[in-house]
Amino acid sequence: MGEAREALVRDRYDLSCFFSEQAVQLYTKSVLLERVGDYPRLHHLRALLSELAKDMSSKELEEFLRENRVGLSNLEDAYLVSRYTTKIYMKEDAEDMVKLAEIAISTVKKAAGVNE
Repeated sequence: MGEAREALVRDRYDLSCFFSEQAVQLYTKSVLLERVGDYPRLHHLRALLSELAKDMSSKELEEFLRENRVGLSNLEDAYLVSRYTTKIYMKEDAEDMVKLAEIAISTVKKAAGVNE
C-alpha cells in the first residue's frame, strides 16, 4: 500500500489506483497460497476474495464483498484499464481506491487471524 499512497501524494492518480488493486490482489493471493497451497490464476478481486471467504467460512469477508461490490469492481477496472487502455482518474478516485484497498487488506487480515 505504500506505493499507492506515495503515488497519491505525487498526484499520480492512475498509478495510485493500479497499486491499490495490486496490493489487494497480491495480499489475497498470498493468504490463499498460505492457507490452501495454491490460488486461482486470475486477476479478479471479487473472485479471489470470494474464494478466500469460502475457504475461511468468513461471514465478515462475505459481508465486505456484498457491501463493496461496486468499489471492488472499480479496483478491478483500475488493473485492467492500466494494461489495455487509458482512463483519467481524479484525486477523489484514487483516495477512494486507496481507502478501500486498506479496508480490504485489513478485513482479510482479520478474517485470517493475522495481527496487525
